[in-house]
Amino acid sequence: MTEPTVLTVILNYRTPDLTIRACEAVLRDMQGLSGELIVVDNASGDGSADRLREAAAAQGWNTDSRFRIVESSRNGGFGAGMNLGMLAGLSDGAAPDFYYLLNSDAWPDPGCIRELRDFLIATPGAGLAASGVRGVDADPHSTAFRFPSASGEFEAAARTGPISRLLRNRIITLPLPPTRTPVDWAAGASLMIRRETFLATGGFDEHFFLYFEETDLCRRAALAGWETWYLPDVCVTHIGSASTGMKVWRRTPQYWFDSRLYYFTKNHGRAYTIGTTLALIAGTLIWRLRQLIRPKPSSDPDGFLNDLITHAARRVLGLAPATPKPVAALPEDSR
Repeated sequence: MTEPTVLTVILNYRTPDLTIRACEAVLRDMQGLSGELIVVDNASGDGSADRLREAAAAQGWNTDSRFRIVESSRNGGFGAGMNLGMLAGLSDGAAPDFYYLLNSDAWPDPGCIRELRDFLIATPGAGLAASGVRGVDADPHSTAFRFPSASGEFEAAARTGPISRLLRNRIITLPLPPTRTPVDWAAGASLMIRRETFLATGGFDEHFFLYFEETDLCRRAALAGWETWYLPDVCVTHIGSASTGMKVWRRTPQYWFDSRLYYFTKNHGRAYTIGTTLALIAGTLIWRLRQLIRPKPSSDPDGFLNDLITHAARRVLGLAPATPKPVAALPEDSR
């Protein structure tokens, strides 16, 4: 029997040094596995692709066809870049059995890739498997979630004990599971996808530039009958937001609001989207009131509430569900 193949895809956007470190970790972890690593440069425009090629040549990554660089002609965001890498397939033109998506600022622990692959092989109903994620300070990151909802958004914005207790079964961010367990969705920082699941979903919806694309993919996978699992006992180290700068946002970018609105409208319709936005506004107002009563540090970017209201008022009236862009055919199945 031929060993199942894994294609690891790393998306680079102006983080060549971090990407090189991620490549080194991946190639070490894929020793003894059948598969390849592909780096998609998402139109960085800063010489990243040349820097990656130089590193590959210096470290001998090009000698056995296990490493490639693909340059995108545009920065279409996370989903578009990952789709490009997955659709490229293996160097012989075949489609792999599994796709492992890894952030450019993440490094898998030894055995991580094999464990994710073997779990999917042993669990026929699982279409996606996410590893645990820790920071460089060794603190675990919350990367397992429930699907967003109006009540979940209200709870997350209000950040108030009685509300959280009342809506405990709707809280979007799950407590870190102690054992392997199915979840609604998991972050794409370290995520393995079964080929059949990619075929069933068509890959990422490229209408999302950044954020909510993994949520949407896992939701479509669930509707197609595939589970998403979270495996806390295998892990990657992740810096976080190296390309997006989310940790130091002074204002929430337009694309975050666009992605949020598109996700809810596509999956739940316009009326529910309006209700969810009103719930988010109401929760944020409750948090603001709490700050007036008892000063608390704000975790929201500057102008978040005003930007949310302005964006919703401008977009909701003309909002209509969009049809996801079609994804090109996968490379020929080698089975």
